[in-house]
Amino acid sequence: MKLSRHAVAVLTCILAGVLAWPAAAGELKPGTVIKASNFDSLKNETFEGHTIASMVPEKMEYMIRKWGMTLKLRHSEEVPMDPRYVEATKKYAGQVKYDPKTRLVSGYVAGLPFPNPSMDDPNLGDKLAWNHHYGAPHGDVMDFKKFAFLLIDGNRGLERTQHWFFIRYFMKGRLTGTPTEGDGSVISKTLLFATYPQDIKGLGTFAIRYDNGKVEDNWAYIKTVRRTRRLSGGAWMDPIGGTDELNDDIDIFNAFPTWYTKYKVLGKRWVLAIAHATQPSWDESKKGTPGEFPTVDLKTAPYWNMTSAYEPREVYVIEATTPKEHPYSKKVLYMDTKFPRYYVCEAYDRKNEFWKYINFALRPFKNEDGSMSVQSATGLTIDLQRRHATIFIDHPSWKVNTPGITANSVTLGKLEEAGQGK
Repeated sequence: MKLSRHAVAVLTCILAGVLAWPAAAGELKPGTVIKASNFDSLKNETFEGHTIASMVPEKMEYMIRKWGMTLKLRHSEEVPMDPRYVEATKKYAGQVKYDPKTRLVSGYVAGLPFPNPSMDDPNLGDKLAWNHHYGAPHGDVMDFKKFAFLLIDGNRGLERTQHWFFIRYFMKGRLTGTPTEGDGSVISKTLLFATYPQDIKGLGTFAIRYDNGKVEDNWAYIKTVRRTRRLSGGAWMDPIGGTDELNDDIDIFNAFPTWYTKYKVLGKRWVLAIAHATQPSWDESKKGTPGEFPTVDLKTAPYWNMTSAYEPREVYVIEATTPKEHPYSKKVLYMDTKFPRYYVCEAYDRKNEFWKYINFALRPFKNEDGSMSVQSATGLTIDLQRRHATIFIDHPSWKVNTPGITANSVTLGKLEEAGQGK
């Protein structure tokens, strides 16, 4: 069959157009590692139906290109919620009220206070903050008798390893026994102190957090006088023991919701985050070698990047504005839409310049009573201006809802005993 000149011309144009199209994006396999050297070639490829570029926020891309961050891909999995948590949400959420004038919440008992947040709600930012504050699935007693802070110099590597003790007892929102202990005025009591090395052993704090917006009562143990001293009301935003992490950075966000002046929800999106961290994070059989902390790449500059695999997660992006006394001007937070925990925080200094990148690896955790919670396995706080980082590492000895621990186990006297080595 002989084609007309017109038909030949049309076919030629079609063929030329097809050849000019970019190569079709492909679906990446689990185990693929996204890094600076291949980011441009892989950013238009997909994983679980989302392009890599769409799941890498601007500051994460900056960390990849500038600071050697790598993202090993894994398929996403559901994070199990404890049935008692789900049941408490169904039972009590209907009675929770938010007051836009005071920005406080009333009627909360247990579970998630606002289980069906709407993007059209003008108070959405505050309600998400309250979801995290009251409803983060952390268990009733966080009994962490050992965790590590790794202090990292971005040029030279691991500088120092510190061991710390942390216990937090929740007085409200409890899922074991009565939902509220005491008169309801106290949310939690927290004890934090160092156990190693010797020069900081005993250094620590005891904090009582109230449920009305009142600033925490805080005490510190002072080694030089072997006594505790009352701290100012601003201690919640002070650094922890010379690390790069503030008290406000514990689990990324550790403030009472109304202490921040405003929360603006910038939107919902998909990101790559660590929801199923590699375990163990700490292998003491390899003490003194990079293998002791396998979830951190201590061999490769800048020596602070995590090795756990990232999966697609849908998140709320929230801009949280600090009070004027705070070292940061704002935090940009990435909260999972399925449960109120943060994966990433971008912290900005008072000049509104990007200062710290905080990246936490979460994991489902089976509690001592058989219930489930979500805990932090590794937490990375990078001070980009100092080229320095503090890495939080969990320990295999961790327990949640430990039998026998009561509110009387978390007191100022216990801080004094720890400081005096008792």
